[in-house]
Amino acid sequence: MESASRDMKIFSGSAHEDLSKAICGALGMQMSERKIFRFSDGEIGLALQESVRGTDAFIIQPTCQPVNENLMELLILIDALKRASAYRINVVLPYFGYARQDRKARSREPITAKLVANLLQQAGAGRVVTADLHAGQIQGFFDIPLDHLTGIPLLASHFKRVLKAQLQEGRVVVVSPDIGGVVRARRFAEQINAELAIVDKRRSHDIANHSEVNEVIGEVDGKIAVLVDDIIDTAGSIVNAANALVGHGADKVYACAVHGVLSGAAIERIGKSVFEEMVLTDTVPLPDEKRIGKITTLTIAPLFAEAIRRIHLDHSISILFQPKPRRKEQ
Repeated sequence: MESASRDMKIFSGSAHEDLSKAICGALGMQMSERKIFRFSDGEIGLALQESVRGTDAFIIQPTCQPVNENLMELLILIDALKRASAYRINVVLPYFGYARQDRKARSREPITAKLVANLLQQAGAGRVVTADLHAGQIQGFFDIPLDHLTGIPLLASHFKRVLKAQLQEGRVVVVSPDIGGVVRARRFAEQINAELAIVDKRRSHDIANHSEVNEVIGEVDGKIAVLVDDIIDTAGSIVNAANALVGHGADKVYACAVHGVLSGAAIERIGKSVFEEMVLTDTVPLPDEKRIGKITTLTIAPLFAEAIRRIHLDHSISILFQPKPRRKEQ
């Protein structure tokens, strides 16, 4: 790495150590030593096993399932670094749990994403680096710098290779699985030079993770559809959307998302679905029992590694979250 005035230390929580190792590998660094353990009553214990005084410290920890365990572990890591006199504490959150609770949809509901932002700041975080927040407005919940990366170019590059011939024939349509994801899907469509369609769905506020498809807006008949989302959790909504696309004449359906939470019956649903392929990044760990033939995982480690390098060196990172300009066809 290039030289900097302060040493850099990278610590990993226990949520996704494989991703942390991949990020360190891309940086040409060793992960710093820490010990995480549990007391007999379930309390989390932690000890840093090397000095961090005056260092630029980074913690890599997605708050994926078990969400509350991983969040608490992250807060304890931040507190340990603060009390050990780290100069700056940077929290790298590849996946920001509770991001879907970003507003009051009904009376007497909490805004839990804001609560989590407050907890991170109060614990001692000086900066947050994350990817593809469920709602971009969550950036405003923080009073510290937040760098919002995106895995969409990584996913788009995959489909440029896999569907190269079909893209040249104009047979590919990018589909947003709901109205709220239109901006994301449009950016994806621009990057692969495809048309855009939208699935109009109605989400139930009485049943979590449940929605029904009302209509498909746009031309999908005879096309290869690529559903684009930020999070796939129980996979109920995206499987329903895929079925609706086939019902409207789509020849084949693919899906992609940055965060593959895949909880509940997700794997069973995906396995039985009409999808040709579902492409995810590794912001969330995918255990062996969830690795099925229809799921492809791309690593997002190089993106986070470059962000960490630039932050440590006080270089601009804006190039990392701005979409690359599309090449003009000759």
